[in-house]
Amino acid sequence: MQIDLELQLLQEIEELKSKIQLLEGKTTVQIPIYQYSRIRERELNALFNIEKKLNEQRFDTWFHTNIDILPDDQNFFQELLAHNRLLMDSYDEEDLKTHVIVPILNKVQFISVEKNIRDFYELAMTYTTDRFILNGCVDFVVAEGLVKSSKPYFFIQEFKRSEEYGNPRPQLLAELISALELNTWQTIKGAYIIGSLWRFVIVEKLPDAHYQYFVSQNFDATKLDDLLLIYKHLLAIKHEIFSMLDTKT
Repeated sequence: MQIDLELQLLQEIEELKSKIQLLEGKTTVQIPIYQYSRIRERELNALFNIEKKLNEQRFDTWFHTNIDILPDDQNFFQELLAHNRLLMDSYDEEDLKTHVIVPILNKVQFISVEKNIRDFYELAMTYTTDRFILNGCVDFVVAEGLVKSSKPYFFIQEFKRSEEYGNPRPQLLAELISALELNTWQTIKGAYIIGSLWRFVIVEKLPDAHYQYFVSQNFDATKLDDLLLIYKHLLAIKHEIFSMLDTKT
């Protein structure tokens, strides 16, 4: 994608500037720069003390939120499947995003002018420490702000067609940890998508800069029951975020 190429060029420029400054004696430390869209499992584990936990009960509160699916909503998703079910695993990234992902997210309606929050696509984000810099554009984030984003609440990564195009999980985890630190939170949620399969994620910060994360079961968007659950879980996140904003005011 053009954005990935631009980010790679920016990273190479920054690395070149650091080398020039080092040669000129203007700095003695060269901080490595990593892009969210390119980070892999090995790099994630080198940057963070993070461990996966196998505990699906961690999702009980989230997934058991009392939300009713209205008949009109069910009809909407039946029609979405009628048009896309057979093609979903064959769509390239932009087709999958346009025909399937965006209609689902628009149906959730994360935007609220009153609460000063909305969903952003391809949003630039940077997290800087004394050891490394993480930057790049995140695929999707719900964040405070209408014109300009401020505080990120929920991420979705990446609209991949299949695993051959890269594993979106470490990329999502890098984004979630960055948001935890930027917001000074202890817990944050997200999701990643590979073709028709959605998996939800919870990341928690522990003492001494340790992190643990939980990954849900697969939800297959080609199956109506799973698709309705995906919608329900996204609505639960929306309600949670809006409640947090109400508490702030």
